[in-house]
Amino acid sequence: MEQTARGAWTSRTGFILAASGSAIGLGNIWRFPYVTGMQGGAAFVAVYLGCVLAIGIPVLIAELTLGRHTALNPVGAIRAITKSRYWPLVGYLGVITGAAILSYYAVIAGWTVGYIFRTIAHSSSTFGAFVADPAIEIGNFALFLLLTAGVVIGGVERGIERWSKILMPMLFLILLGLIAFALTLDGASKGVEFYLKPDFSKITGSTVLAALGQAFFSLSLGMGAMITYGSYISKQENLAISAASVALADTLIAVLAGLVVFPALFSVGQEPTQGPSLVFNILPRIFEMMPGGTIVGVFFFILLAIAALTSTVSLLEVPVAFLVDQKKWSRKKAVAIVTLIVFVIGLPSALSQGSVPALSSIEWFGGRDFLGIMDFIFGNLSLTFGGLLLAILVGWVWGTRNAAEELALGAGPRFAALIPGWSFMLRFVCPLIIAAVLLNLTGIF
Repeated sequence: MEQTARGAWTSRTGFILAASGSAIGLGNIWRFPYVTGMQGGAAFVAVYLGCVLAIGIPVLIAELTLGRHTALNPVGAIRAITKSRYWPLVGYLGVITGAAILSYYAVIAGWTVGYIFRTIAHSSSTFGAFVADPAIEIGNFALFLLLTAGVVIGGVERGIERWSKILMPMLFLILLGLIAFALTLDGASKGVEFYLKPDFSKITGSTVLAALGQAFFSLSLGMGAMITYGSYISKQENLAISAASVALADTLIAVLAGLVVFPALFSVGQEPTQGPSLVFNILPRIFEMMPGGTIVGVFFFILLAIAALTSTVSLLEVPVAFLVDQKKWSRKKAVAIVTLIVFVIGLPSALSQGSVPALSSIEWFGGRDFLGIMDFIFGNLSLTFGGLLLAILVGWVWGTRNAAEELALGAGPRFAALIPGWSFMLRFVCPLIIAAVLLNLTGIF
């Protein structure tokens, strides 16, 4: 199948911005700082950077290579390289995982939009009261899904790539502005020291597993998004350079986000170990105490909203590409149907934050709310399991020799020399590391 028949990136820059947008999301700006705070600061950051190199980049290259070789969605791509009836189920798992993650991720993304207006209005209501209002929750959720659909319906070049070229530079500029402000605060230097001066005695097995998990989830691996984005890449592009660029951008934004959060926290004497409530409970109170805090708060939540949107776009593109490729649906029909299904699936998550008590604490899952259950099943277990199977598929079933032929296209001799190292990492190291993350998630480790 010709790539041009189904869309293609018009340039390497367009692809890198779009793929970086997929990887850069709430995980970088919301999750990374609070996990870093809970895991002791700079030592965790150092381990995380190592994990991106050891696991993130090799698996990312594998997914992009498979996508470009077949020019198909995850299901079609796997069918094209194996005659097995069972391996394509990994592709279906990716499609389902993408849609399921979108169903609750867009709920959280809707909070970022709500907080832009709450910050402007100097709202004094608590985060708990905000998310427990069903009209606000469903309204913000629906709005974010419509924004996402509006980008994806434009296609690869005129939708995803065009908006990525606008949103990603905007995200970077806002982040730099926030850092410049945060570093001028009294006590900011203590936050920087906590964040960037490692105490390696704090590293434990828990630290390493948390860093492995964060590195894996942060790069949008395991759900077919990078297979899908890879399917739109020209054969002339250097996949190794592209993958490294995406990983670098994703890691850079996560690290820079910490330079906003930790100086701000330490400037008002707050502990960095606040957990998931850090962004929506703690930071707004900090912004209120700062000179010019309203403007800073508004730009911070705009930053979060942009990061979330670039990720929800890739989540929606996975099932849409499947329907366009495999079912021959028009893009408009696929976007409309998938968006409607995701909205229906996401309603329980939207109503599980206090609106409906039965969804807010489910006994079967230790009292977790419905959104938390969806995140554990699809955002943790399913992503990790899918990533493990994809590493095995490319490394052993399709084979790194076949993958290397595709990877060599567009790569110069210097990069061709690195392929044996990538092959070893993908076949032997990555499956073991991902399996360790999976065992940790299930409580076996």
